[in-house]
Amino acid sequence: MFECQKEMGRKKNSKHHVSVIPNNDNFENPDSNMSVDNKPVEESSNLYDSMVEIQDSLPFNDDKTSADYYFDSYSHFGIHEEMLKDVVRTKTYQNVIYQNRFLFKDKIVLDVGAGTGILSLFCAKAGAKHVYAVECSHMADMAKKIIEANGFSTVITVLKGKIEEIDLPVPQVDIIISEWMGYFLLYENMLNTVLYARDKWLVEDGIVLPDKASLHLTAIEDADYKEDKIEFWNNVYGFDMSCIRKQAMLEPLVDTVDQNQIVTNCQLLKIMDISKMTPGDASFTAPFKLVAERNDYIHALVAYFDVSFTKCHKLMGFSTGPRSRATHWKQTVLYLEDVLTICEGEEIVGSMTIAQNKKNPRDVDIMLKYFLSGRHCSVSRTQYYKMR
Repeated sequence: MFECQKEMGRKKNSKHHVSVIPNNDNFENPDSNMSVDNKPVEESSNLYDSMVEIQDSLPFNDDKTSADYYFDSYSHFGIHEEMLKDVVRTKTYQNVIYQNRFLFKDKIVLDVGAGTGILSLFCAKAGAKHVYAVECSHMADMAKKIIEANGFSTVITVLKGKIEEIDLPVPQVDIIISEWMGYFLLYENMLNTVLYARDKWLVEDGIVLPDKASLHLTAIEDADYKEDKIEFWNNVYGFDMSCIRKQAMLEPLVDTVDQNQIVTNCQLLKIMDISKMTPGDASFTAPFKLVAERNDYIHALVAYFDVSFTKCHKLMGFSTGPRSRATHWKQTVLYLEDVLTICEGEEIVGSMTIAQNKKNPRDVDIMLKYFLSGRHCSVSRTQYYKMR
C-alpha cells in the first residue's frame, strides 16, 4: 500500500527491546515542559520546488499518488485487522469512551472514517443517542452488516461517502470522534477531513476526540540497518546501483526503533489542538536542539507522535515513541547523509519544515536542516524527504 519504506521489524542481535506500556488512565506527555516557538511555514514553496526537481531526476518518478489508492486500500479487511489488533490504539479509544460515559450519554456523535465501525459501536454502547458513521471505502458495506449483527442498527447509521460530499441527516453533532492519524502523524492522514467536519457540523462547545496531537524528534545510532538498507545499493554483487540509493535516502523508513539506539534527548516539535487549529497549521517549520546523552555515532533522526484526550475525567492518551509499547504506526526514521560522531553534551541544532505536497495533499514533503560543531565532527547540511 505504501510507497514510503515500511519494515515489519528490524532484528538487532546485540540489542534488546524494552517496552514501557503507557498508562492510559494517567497519560503524561514526556516533553510537556518543553517550549518550542513553532513558526508558520515560510519555505513550503521552495520545499515543494526542491522536491519536484529532485523527484524528476530519479528513475522511478511516475504520476501515481497516495490519493489514487487511499480509499480503495481501506476496502481490504487486512488493514483493519492490523489496526484493530493494535491494542494501544484500540484499547485507548475504548477506555476513553467507556470510562467517560458522561460525555456520550444522549449525545449525537459523528465518527469520521469509521472503517469497521468499532468506534461507533463503543459510542453506542456508552449511551450515545445516535452515531453517524461515515466511511468512504467499500468497508462501509461491511460496517452496516457488523452493526446490524450486533443489534445497534437503530442507534448507528452508516453513511458511505466522503465527508466533504455527504448530506448528514442532522444539522449539528455534539461529538466528533476519529482515528485520523497517519505515519509520521501527517502522512495519508484524515486531519483536514476532521477539521472540515468540525467546522460544518460541530455544535458550539462540542468535543473533538482526540483533541491534541504532538510530533517529537530524537536521534539514533543505526549503523547496521543503514548499511543494510541504504549503503547496500553502492555495491550489489560488484555493480554500482547507487542511483537507487538516492531514492532510498529520500524515503523515510517506517519501522520500530529499539530504545537502546537513542543517543539524544527527545525534542517536541509541534503541538496541534484539533479543536482550534486550521488546515494550514499542519504545514510548519519547527526548530530543534538535540543534546547527546552519551558518546556515540548518529545515523538517523527519528520522529514519532503522541495523542491525548484532554476532555476526559482523567487525562488519557498514548505515545508512539520508541520508549512506549509498539503500535502499528511504529516510528519514522530519516537517514542522514552524514555519520555524526558526537560526544556527550554536544548539540545538533536545526529545523524541520513539514508541508503537504501541493500536487498530492495526502503526501508529505520534509526539509531537514541540521548543524553540528563538535570535537570530532563538524557538519552543516540540508536534506529533503518525501513520504508518498
